[in-house]
Amino acid sequence: MELRETFESATERAKKLPHQPNDVLLELYGLFKQATTGDVSGEKPGMFDFKGAAKYDAWEGHRGMTSEEAMQAYIELVDGLAAG
Repeated sequence: MELRETFESATERAKKLPHQPNDVLLELYGLFKQATTGDVSGEKPGMFDFKGAAKYDAWEGHRGMTSEEAMQAYIELVDGLAAG
């Protein structure tokens, strides 16, 4: 299976994972955005948009990763979470 297909499969499996802590969800979000969009752009949300700022930071933490690297990291994270 090619990387893109494996990544798409992992995104579907991630939706079925049991409840995860916020830090894990943010890591998944950051890797997903890096894989699908590339480096974060735009301004960081304001100090009262806690959720938006956390998502921005999670995505920015992966700045410089290639799409392929982010996909592979996402797949590995989902595989690890699914294994328990």
